[in-house]
Amino acid sequence: MRTCCWMVGVFQNETAENEKRFRRTKHAIGRFAATAAALLVVSACFAAVGASAWCAEPDQIKYRKLVLSDQFFSEGAYYGDFNRDGKLDIVSGPFWFEGPDFQKKHVIYEPKAYDPKSYSENFLVYSADFNADGWTDIVIMPHPGRECFWFENPKGQEAMWTKHLADPNVGNESPMWGDVTGDKQPDLIFNRDGFLGYSVFDTAQPGQPWKFQAVSPQNKRYHKYTHGVGYGDIDGDGRVDLVESIGWWKQPEKVAPSTPWAFHPFKFADAAAQMLVYDVDGDGRNDVITSWHCHLYGLVWYRQISKADGSIDWEQHEILPIKPDLNSSQLRVSQLHAFDVADFNGDGLTDFVTGKRFWAHGPKGDVEPDAPAVVVWFELKRDAQKGAKFIPHLIDDDSGVGTQVTAADLNGDQIPDVVVGNKKGIFVHLSVR
Repeated sequence: MRTCCWMVGVFQNETAENEKRFRRTKHAIGRFAATAAALLVVSACFAAVGASAWCAEPDQIKYRKLVLSDQFFSEGAYYGDFNRDGKLDIVSGPFWFEGPDFQKKHVIYEPKAYDPKSYSENFLVYSADFNADGWTDIVIMPHPGRECFWFENPKGQEAMWTKHLADPNVGNESPMWGDVTGDKQPDLIFNRDGFLGYSVFDTAQPGQPWKFQAVSPQNKRYHKYTHGVGYGDIDGDGRVDLVESIGWWKQPEKVAPSTPWAFHPFKFADAAAQMLVYDVDGDGRNDVITSWHCHLYGLVWYRQISKADGSIDWEQHEILPIKPDLNSSQLRVSQLHAFDVADFNGDGLTDFVTGKRFWAHGPKGDVEPDAPAVVVWFELKRDAQKGAKFIPHLIDDDSGVGTQVTAADLNGDQIPDVVVGNKKGIFVHLSVR
């Protein structure tokens, strides 16, 4: 018996529950063929026209959803061992939740719930030990273009966390957290005051703002609501480059504070979110994965190829259509505004997770704003003759993502779990076999 990948999840066997889930899911994936609808049972296997059709085996990963809050505090969520008990906890908005069951909640700063029709002051969150005291702290990305603060862990005390200025102006809707400098410490990648760049924190001077390194000249395209940024070694020289919607910036052998990096133009997207950089097809060269427009449609990956002169070029492959036919059964998800990577099925290949950002611009501001808020992981499959492809697996259809989605093995079963904070609440999707 084979189970359709789009029906992966914690199911009830009753027909009514299956029909209810189908009604919710079909808006996100388009209309299925009538024959597929007629076969909608847990054991059903069907394909969405225009999408990668694949049916999962019975031992396919399923997920159990924990709803930690039904209020809107933040559009991000992350993880860390905040009480040093050896178990991963999660953080979203003004709270952190103790693992492994995430039922005990602690307050970081004064809680304030927001109207889902509007925006919060907490777009993303990351963690690290910013003052080298052995306790994991957090840094919160504000509403774009505002002050960014890191919050100091109170070392096991039940108290508000002390906040410290990290940066006076963090722009971009998808700041990323990765090691640009090669010092084994994550850096904050974003834009500020018309420059694209990254900030480095200094654990020896935790009370000082982080040091910003611009990689670009000043340009008006780098504003607080800029869409799209990523990082990775594009040209294989061992140094991490930066990626944006219209090109990539090559890190020089020696970084000078006032010297821009070399820019290589290429249009990867109209409006990206987090841009993923890794080797998709196994040819030894890193590729790029991105939403085409994070407030419309489209999910694409770009295969890195070489021109006749040896310079880098890119070949586009659609994972989900940029311009879907809304009257067809073609698989589609709008508002793909958050991404993260993980090996979900343990096959050694890097997969990724994304989903629909629920009410990105309120109940009427985007296409299909009330379509099911899906969370989906995409499985990478390689074929020597046919090349690489991504297969979608539904995690949930009533939570979605915010401006951040995070994958991490929270329960120690060697399978990534998924954490979300958004306008529907705070959610943990725990893997189960």
